[in-house]
Amino acid sequence: MTMQHRCVSDLMTRDVVRTGRDTPFKEIAKLLMEYDITALPVVDDADRPVGVVSEADLLRKEAQQPDPAGLLPAAHTQHADRAKAEAITAEGLMTSPAVVSHPEWSVVEAAREMESHHVKRLPVVDDSGRLVGVISRADLLRVFLRRDSAIREEIQGDVLTRTLGLAPYSVTVHVVDGRVTLKGTVEQANLIPVVERLCRGVDGVVDVRSDLEQKSSA
Repeated sequence: MTMQHRCVSDLMTRDVVRTGRDTPFKEIAKLLMEYDITALPVVDDADRPVGVVSEADLLRKEAQQPDPAGLLPAAHTQHADRAKAEAITAEGLMTSPAVVSHPEWSVVEAAREMESHHVKRLPVVDDSGRLVGVISRADLLRVFLRRDSAIREEIQGDVLTRTLGLAPYSVTVHVVDGRVTLKGTVEQANLIPVVERLCRGVDGVVDVRSDLEQKSSA
């Protein structure tokens, strides 16, 4: 039996608010406010994401406006930002191409993609590229709400007993607020870093402290 990790399809929002290329500026602003969200996938006629339009994209227009009091210097922006500031539909406002995720991705894969592209959410697409959900930073953080007892049971049963074949209770596992403490002995010293690595990969684990030792041959 292998460890079962939660994937993007387990955590994503399936009822996705989306918009088309021709949606006007004010309609986008209305959707963001109405659904209390900060970004929208922009899709083509086949429901495939072609970009994402966010609050930041809309605010560029406001930032380009002259200061009513005349106290602030004129904004100086690059050509791409000026084009977005002058845009009036989703196609001109959006960031494109869309950075996407897939339903089978792990939490780690999705988090790394967000970090790499400096985005807060990813449209989720199926094998044909069609939008099936959206995954956000907040969704990924839900794995850390997992109960300590569930984490302990997975480590004790799946990691130590089934995956590594360790003798029952040769290693004791304590979990408090996602922080794991391991105590006990293993047959070979080179197993210690393996145990630690597998425990860190369990959903909901914040930290692992290991007090494991090699079992004495005497």
